[in-house]
Amino acid sequence: MDRGMGRTIVKLLVVSLILGLVLSFFDISPQGLLRSLGATVEDIAAILASLLEWSIGYILIGAVVVVPIWLILRALRIARDKR
Repeated sequence: MDRGMGRTIVKLLVVSLILGLVLSFFDISPQGLLRSLGATVEDIAAILASLLEWSIGYILIGAVVVVPIWLILRALRIARDKR
């Protein structure tokens, strides 16, 4: 094992120990943390879905303005480059 890998492992062990002590102070167990992990993933997915649902309308409104302008500018650039 090279020296950098050994240092990394030691750092990970020290940080894990400190974090374990802090979590233990707040009465958080590994089992409880793993049980709530599934709910957390579901909560994140629900938040992302609601964010997507919220943003779709605004994206479409903006696209009504942006896309035609982009198409016009693109057509003008192509026409200019052909000269």
